[in-house]
Amino acid sequence: MSKLSITWLGHATFLLQSPGGKKILLDPWVTGNPASPESAKTLGALDLILITHGHSDHTADAVAIGRASGAQTVAPYEVAVWLGSKGLKNVTGMNPGGTLQALGLSITMVPAVHSSSVEEDGKIIYLGVATGYVITFENGLTIYFAGDTSIFGDMRLIGEMYHPQIAFLPIGDLYTMGPEQAAKACELLGVKQVVPMHYGTFPALTGTPARLRELVEPKGVEVLELKPGETAA
Repeated sequence: MSKLSITWLGHATFLLQSPGGKKILLDPWVTGNPASPESAKTLGALDLILITHGHSDHTADAVAIGRASGAQTVAPYEVAVWLGSKGLKNVTGMNPGGTLQALGLSITMVPAVHSSSVEEDGKIIYLGVATGYVITFENGLTIYFAGDTSIFGDMRLIGEMYHPQIAFLPIGDLYTMGPEQAAKACELLGVKQVVPMHYGTFPALTGTPARLRELVEPKGVEVLELKPGETAA
């Protein structure tokens, strides 16, 4: 098996290629995403799409990409129902605490501290709770994808139960954790590598990987900072 391949497509959108060759898209927002590279507009075949919550900067392209790719889409239950109402097929709804076995992967939905909604015709439609994912790949590597969240104490429990090696954490501040909270999250989770996300897309998202690095590298945590479109393996 090869290593896990991580491509950042800007904001909180990632394309992963598992050690077994499965292609997984997380929180699909590439159309209208100012941080998304042109290469993200044509992703080709996908095996799985994972969505953490309903906000448009995480779901805007879910229906179009899901239809084009035919991939199975996994989302919090209310988001899954909403996507189905938009005509998307092959959608699986979950709730925090549940584990799905799919494509040789183990996918556990975990809590996040955030809101979840979409806006239609000028009205807010609430779509259940925001979530994160713990994903264990074919070779046993486990990652934690936090979605949008504040820090919360049960991140320690996620670390104790699932032992993720890599954490994908928002650092932009204002709507999510900033670097200081993300640094503490790394400690609670016990990870040795962190991938920052949800920063710099808009002026309001002021947290930076440089600040995160200042806080965690002295404690032995590596910051994997990617440019939009860049791949690390």
